[in-house]
Amino acid sequence: MTNVIAFVIIGLVAGVLSGLFGIGGGIVIIPALMYFAGFTQLKAQGTSLAIMLPPVGILAFLEYYKKGNVNIAAGIAICIAMLIGAKFGAQMANAIPISIVKKGFAIFTILVGIKMFFGK
Repeated sequence: MTNVIAFVIIGLVAGVLSGLFGIGGGIVIIPALMYFAGFTQLKAQGTSLAIMLPPVGILAFLEYYKKGNVNIAAGIAICIAMLIGAKFGAQMANAIPISIVKKGFAIFTILVGIKMFFGK
């Protein structure tokens, strides 16, 4: 039961961050769409999410699954929670001023970079 609660929390946090910042390949895709294609922050985030879902997720999952590297129960629990979290994150992103969304995305990206740079 403890694992299920952890999976749900992970899914909710990942969903909120995904919906709020369009994370994933978004660390590259979102700025590229904004600065090279003239997209707004929110249009870039929505497009990033649309780009990554079908082709990357399905094909990558199948490769990991074939090698026995997928925990189906964890995946289902996180997926359900992430659906809920992503909805709330997207609602938040569309309700708060765009300047706050941009600053939040920038801070999140910097923190991830610092952790990766100084982490093990």
